[in-house]
Amino acid sequence: MLITILAFFLILSILVLVHELGHFFVAKMFNIKVEEFGFGFPPRVWSKKIGETLYSFNLLPIGGFVKLYGEDEAGGGKLSLPVESSKYKVSSKKEILNTKYLIQNTDLDRAFFAKPIWQRILVVVAGVFMNFLLAVTLISFLFASYGAPVPGGDVVISEVSKNSPAEKAGLSRGDAVLEIDGVKIVSSKDLISITKEKLGEPITLKIKDQNSNLKSVTITPRKKYPPDQGPMGVAIGQKMVIKKYPWHEAPIVGTKEAIKTSVLILSGLGAVVSQIATTGSVPQGVAGPIGIAQLTGEFVDSGFYALLSFLALLSLNLAILNVLPIPALDGGRLFFILIEAVTRRRVHPRFEAYSHAIGIAVLLALIALITLHDLGRIISGQPIIPIE
Repeated sequence: MLITILAFFLILSILVLVHELGHFFVAKMFNIKVEEFGFGFPPRVWSKKIGETLYSFNLLPIGGFVKLYGEDEAGGGKLSLPVESSKYKVSSKKEILNTKYLIQNTDLDRAFFAKPIWQRILVVVAGVFMNFLLAVTLISFLFASYGAPVPGGDVVISEVSKNSPAEKAGLSRGDAVLEIDGVKIVSSKDLISITKEKLGEPITLKIKDQNSNLKSVTITPRKKYPPDQGPMGVAIGQKMVIKKYPWHEAPIVGTKEAIKTSVLILSGLGAVVSQIATTGSVPQGVAGPIGIAQLTGEFVDSGFYALLSFLALLSLNLAILNVLPIPALDGGRLFFILIEAVTRRRVHPRFEAYSHAIGIAVLLALIALITLHDLGRIISGQPIIPIE
């Protein structure tokens, strides 16, 4: 239990730190004043000012923030009043006012709002980019060090339909299809394409059964077949093999895998939001902080590879969630900046601030709803991920 808790907070810390460091470093790169770098959300537990930035550790370790000077202000720096002035009489009717210091100690040129739009965009998206980069790095490391499961084994029959040509020919679950009419079957696509070319014609299959015995079977694929069955009446799959990628190739494969996974996450997120909006219920398989903590324990038990894979998946989830155009998230801030870029006018700061406040309230409500779902699942003894 203790190891699970420690692993959960370690993973959370890594994700938050990487994300916020993205904002922090890009802001520093553009000479934007960083007022505070905070881990967790207030109330504040510990803080220390180093240079111009306050570094804080807060009680609620469910996130973090980088507070930028001028991020939420209407358009002015902290201007000071004149500190010394004198009047010089040059005639009976004219005087010259000499102000020694009109503006003192202002950081107006270092304010977030004062920077060009392209710089502000890069600051906002830096956190998302860092989370994506972390995922790519982890996936690439795993693919190069341990390998990745890829289709490459035998094409195996996973199911045989009743009264189908396959059943009548004596094919069984677990049989591997090695050849069709002398043509070697390398992938599931090979079997499907060759079968469709031979509809209504007898074909000869070279089969290896589960005992590694070889045999030849003649079968005629149907021209007409039930919609839930194929021409032969079998469901097929391909065995996976572990492939190690060279270090120079792993980042390319890792990036492709991260993009593919991100698309799946985005698609799944849309389905989740749709169900919550229409039914008010949380779909099975969706986990909040409690569920993620439970999953962390399971991945810790599964080993280093599984744990790093889980960290990469969470990092991609965080990136996708943050890029959505929801107020209070990075995507919401990006949305307001893009409006400014198109209209040449900044959205009124007060309206933007209210929008972010509403966004935070909605997000907290969703977290509370999913947490209640997690608690209900735990009480009822249901698994985190439903087993079909």
